[in-house]
Amino acid sequence: MPLFDVGPVVLVGAGQMGMAMAVGWLEAGLSPDQLILVDPNPAPAVRHKASEISITTLAQPPAKPAQVLVLAVKPQVAPDVLPAAKACVDENTLVVSVMAGISIAQMSEALGTKRIVRTIPNTPAKIGRGAIGAFAGTGVEYEDQVVVDNLLDASGRTFWVEKEDHINAVTGVSGSGPAYIFNMVEALAAAGEAQGLPAALAMDLARQTVVGSAMLLEAEPNTPPSTLRENVTSPNGTTFAALQILMGEEGLTDLMVKAVTAARKRSEELGS
Repeated sequence: MPLFDVGPVVLVGAGQMGMAMAVGWLEAGLSPDQLILVDPNPAPAVRHKASEISITTLAQPPAKPAQVLVLAVKPQVAPDVLPAAKACVDENTLVVSVMAGISIAQMSEALGTKRIVRTIPNTPAKIGRGAIGAFAGTGVEYEDQVVVDNLLDASGRTFWVEKEDHINAVTGVSGSGPAYIFNMVEALAAAGEAQGLPAALAMDLARQTVVGSAMLLEAEPNTPPSTLRENVTSPNGTTFAALQILMGEEGLTDLMVKAVTAARKRSEELGS
């Protein structure tokens, strides 16, 4: 179903992620008069954008059924948001959640429907390059998944998982993942400074190295990252010396496993 045939879509939560998704939907063909933003205190930029393209904004969910209800709020406010959102849910409403940790069972009990899809996007969705994990509940039909695909694909690439518990792992890998990459840029720049480079130059080199490497990954989708790494690594050369540290005991892989595990566990805690 093309997005120009979808609506009304009620988006609860007009923060950075919610607005990134909304802009993507509009660019993909969703009519502005079929989108309702719900946020009790939208940022000035959100108010301006909504006014600019004639999107309805409300402080509370409307007491009118939506075709799609998207919950893009922090899980900590779910106990307040879910009862209010029930006003725009009926048997024909498809619910799409962007909340980490909140299970389908919890949402189903609060909203009175089983037509629920859990998703975990990430911030590159702002530029249409997000990695989005999705899991469909037992009440979701094939046609519902097509609608979700169309909505999510406007923000990036969607990956459907087979178990709901995998969504918590997706949160740890791609949901939080951009922060790991940005921190790596900070760390690489700091390492350059430690070797005597001016701070601005070290940061420019670090940023461009990560951007260029990401573009190379995209340009060669059938080449494993291990092969790309090996292509940079001459026997007993400079890269080889550095990788002895990064790939050694308690190196980058061990640190990343610990980081992703911590994020997954926190996602589980948010839903308890």
